[in-house]
Amino acid sequence: MDGDGPARPREAMPPTAPGPCAPGLVGGRSAGWAWGDPAAGVPADASLPALLLAAAKAMGAFYGGTVAEAGVRISPAGLGVLRVLLAADGLKSSEVAARGMSSPGALTSVVDGLVREGYVERRRDDADRRVVRLHVTEKGRRACERYTVRAGPRWREAFGFVDPADEPVIRAFFIDLIHRLGELTGRERGS
Repeated sequence: MDGDGPARPREAMPPTAPGPCAPGLVGGRSAGWAWGDPAAGVPADASLPALLLAAAKAMGAFYGGTVAEAGVRISPAGLGVLRVLLAADGLKSSEVAARGMSSPGALTSVVDGLVREGYVERRRDDADRRVVRLHVTEKGRRACERYTVRAGPRWREAFGFVDPADEPVIRAFFIDLIHRLGELTGRERGS
């Protein structure tokens, strides 16, 4: 209840609804796997969202490790910004944030660090001086190239267990998931 009257009822999820906090994942014996307990095995009935969140957490740690192993003195978030700009140099910060699925506020601090270290430059748009665009420097390009060359074998090793016959199905799932989550996020942000 808040101070403005009775609490409005929330739409309840059915007990079998898959979610990251579905029954059996919040408490109990099978909850530990999702939160890093090495002794807990992954339950066979874990929900897809819970599995995806756990995989994303593990992949984030792996990604950070590959950045460190590659000797690139840049954060994984910074490397992500560089990769967006390598695909489309000269974007506005808001465009980089949207493409990188980040908030503009989080992006600003990452870009500040990239600018300070010489990986990115901010330049005024010639046509509209109010607009500031982000550009990858030669140092930024070299850092991305170094990461790709050094980390490529580690990523191939990470996905080496995937049966080539399964790859089209896995690829289609992730493409559909990316589109679906993008639609839902866009709806939430009013775009």
